[in-house]
Amino acid sequence: MQLKISGKAHIFSNNIDTDQIYPGRYLELTAKSEIASHCMEGVRPGFAREIQKGDIIVAGRNFGCGSSREHAAITLKEAGVGAVVAESFARIFFRNAINLGLPLITCRGISNRVKEGDVLEINLSTGEIKNKTTGESFQGEGLSDFILRILENGGIKPLFKKIYKARV
Repeated sequence: MQLKISGKAHIFSNNIDTDQIYPGRYLELTAKSEIASHCMEGVRPGFAREIQKGDIIVAGRNFGCGSSREHAAITLKEAGVGAVVAESFARIFFRNAINLGLPLITCRGISNRVKEGDVLEINLSTGEIKNKTTGESFQGEGLSDFILRILENGGIKPLFKKIYKARV
């Protein structure tokens, strides 16, 4: 996996919950393309049509709060979100996203320093975030080698399958 991700920023506020990320009324959907089509619908209808593969969500505090269902992380990944950068994440959402192969970076104060449409470059290993539009740089929290290994393999299940296959 690339240690760097680059994409256009999409700005969201504090306390974006899992029902805003993926509304519960769509839980019966199973096709990934259908799930992706409702990404962020609870807070920004039409977002799934705006996002380009690799774009980056930038949010305030407590991103992913609410229920523990994986659908919130699934919809972001399937819609093409390259990473989410937020001031803080709900812990269960953080683990769900990493386990599904979606990179998350915590960076204090980021939500007030990036504008909609700015192009960002994130170094997942070091946590450095460069705003290519303004020239500013921010220091977020880099991801551990273990988390990077999960992301490199596309999630925790593919990693475990790879490890198991190597042992058999």
